[in-house]
Amino acid sequence: MGGNSIDVLIVGSGMAGLMAARTLSQNGIESLIVDKKTSVGGRLSTMRLGPGLGDVGAQFFTVRTPVFQVLVDQWIAEGLVYKWSDGWSDSSLGTAAPAGHPRYAVRDGMHALAARLAQDVSIRTIVPLVSIRTVGQNWTAQDNDGLEYTSHAVILTPPVPESLRLLDAGQVQLAPSDREALERLTYVPCIAGLLRVIGSVHLPEPGAIQQPNAPVSWISDNQRKGISADAAVITLHASPELSRQLWDATDAEAVAELQKALQPHLDSTSKIVESIIYRWQHAVPTTLHPERYLKAVGLAPLIFAGDAFRWPRVEGAALSGIAAANALIRSLQ
Repeated sequence: MGGNSIDVLIVGSGMAGLMAARTLSQNGIESLIVDKKTSVGGRLSTMRLGPGLGDVGAQFFTVRTPVFQVLVDQWIAEGLVYKWSDGWSDSSLGTAAPAGHPRYAVRDGMHALAARLAQDVSIRTIVPLVSIRTVGQNWTAQDNDGLEYTSHAVILTPPVPESLRLLDAGQVQLAPSDREALERLTYVPCIAGLLRVIGSVHLPEPGAIQQPNAPVSWISDNQRKGISADAAVITLHASPELSRQLWDATDAEAVAELQKALQPHLDSTSKIVESIIYRWQHAVPTTLHPERYLKAVGLAPLIFAGDAFRWPRVEGAALSGIAAANALIRSLQ
């Protein structure tokens, strides 16, 4: 079927894709972001549970670079972002949060940041691509309805295994060195749960516990975090090991396992009244590419970006998207 012709197609509307699109726009280059989900943000994900809200993906972010600090200062000035904490307890209710880099949260949840960044760029959601292929000196991406998107350049920001599947479906031949570098990147899964509680929840200040080596590595109270005024919604993240064990379990079975970690922090009269389980297959990159992006050689402009490129998490994804866009600008010039 016929479709759309654009300068740059960006796949994925997470932090990397959004920052790439904004950087291109600031340099006079039009782009279109397509995303298979119903809303933007990727792991900048906030869900409603009853009258409350809970961050189900990224829980906070830190700042380690001047480039990202400029952006965060702007978001703080807008009233969008605020400092949540300097660190977390490792489980003891009597242990104060350790000093460290400020941890920033987003008013109304992490998705509100993605929505803010999406305001000035072109995005189409519910576009599940099935392949990306070369056609002459251009790229053509096809969705599952047969609609095609033709572009001069492509920036791929999904988890790398997903990007490679799209290219393989289009029979794109990457240079052996590029494919080897991309296939070297690895990720771990995470099963995330949101549990709405009626009654008291006792978590140490500022309302979160981080235990990297425990079966449930993260527990936080979104009400005390400041994004769920009307209900106590608790976010829990299973460790990679527990997530693998529970991956094919029912949602009820996953909730039961997560509830075990929360139970010691509830009063005897507190009740869990509803829940949501979300499965992140590529939650955290564990083997990273050494540079902020990878530009494929021997092809029309094709750039891979995301939080698996040099630096993980929210800041890494933002810096990768910016770097990918700047590399594409140089290529097009």
